[in-house]
Amino acid sequence: MTVFVRVAEGGSLSRAARELNLSQPSVSRIVGGLEARLGTTLLLRTTRSISLTEAGALYLERARYLLAEMEEAEQATRGVDSLHGVVRLAMPVLYGARAVIPALAPFLSRHPDLRVEIIMTDARQNLVVDGVDVSIRLGVGPLDDSTFGARKLAQVERLVVAAPAYLSSRGEPATPAELAGHDCIIQQGVFFGRESWRFAHGHTVTSVDLSAKLWINSAPGVLAAAVAGLGVALATRVMAGEELRSGQLVQLLGHYRLEPAEVYAVFPAGPKPSAKVRAIVDHLGAALERSGQAFSPAPPRQA
Repeated sequence: MTVFVRVAEGGSLSRAARELNLSQPSVSRIVGGLEARLGTTLLLRTTRSISLTEAGALYLERARYLLAEMEEAEQATRGVDSLHGVVRLAMPVLYGARAVIPALAPFLSRHPDLRVEIIMTDARQNLVVDGVDVSIRLGVGPLDDSTFGARKLAQVERLVVAAPAYLSSRGEPATPAELAGHDCIIQQGVFFGRESWRFAHGHTVTSVDLSAKLWINSAPGVLAAAVAGLGVALATRVMAGEELRSGQLVQLLGHYRLEPAEVYAVFPAGPKPSAKVRAIVDHLGAALERSGQAFSPAPPRQA
C-alpha cells in the first residue's frame, strides 16, 4: 500500500524506488501484485507517464487514510519525542525562505529521525496529487479549498513599498487615490495579487483601481522589480523586512492600513493530520506568530 501511494503521488516508478530504497522492478512487481489481489487496474502505465484509473483514485484516497491511521497508532506507542518518517511541506517561495525555513532548525534538532521534504512554489498546486502533507499558505479572505482541513497560524502586516529611485522620478503618493497614476507591480494568480487595493483610514475604506505595469508570478520577482525601481508593490513586512531596513525599499502611505495577510496551514488529508504533521504545525504556529510581529510598523514618510 505504501509503495502504491508513493508511485501514485510521484507519478513515477523510479522516483518511488529511490524514495523507498527499492529497485524499480521490485516496485513494479509490488504494485502489480496489489492489482492482482484486488482484481483491478490501479495505474495506467505508458513509457512516459503513469496515471490513476478511477479505481486507483478511490484506492489512493482510502490508502492514505489507512496509512495515516497506522502511523498514528505507532506514534502513540512511541511518544511524540520519537517522531520519524517524512513530512512533505509546501510553502510560498519568499515567505518560506524568510520565515518558515529559519523556524525549522530547532524543531528538526529535536527530532533527528524526521525528514522534511520542502516544495517551494508561488503557484497554486494540487496538494493531493503532489502528496503534500501540509501547505503553508498566505492570503486575504477565506481559503478556497473548503474540503481541506486548515489552521490559522499567524497574520502579517501588508504594506505598500517602492524604491527611492522610483519615488525620485515619479513622486510619492500622499493618498491611496494617487496610486492610480503610478506604475504598480502585481503578483499574478495567487495570494493577494489583485488590480484593486483596499485601504482603511479611521472608519473609511478606500478601494483603488490600479494601473498594472508588471504582472509577475512569484513574490521574489515582485520584490526584485520593486527594488529595481520599476514601480509600486504590495509586500508583507516579513517578506520585505531586509529591503526596508537597508533602505532599498521605502514604505508608502503609512497612515493607511491594508487588510493583513493571514497565514494558514492547510491539510489535504482533512482536519485530522498525523502526529508528526501536528507537531511541526504547532511549532511553526508559535514561530510564525512571533516572526509576524518581529517588525514594528515603520513611521510614515513625509510627502
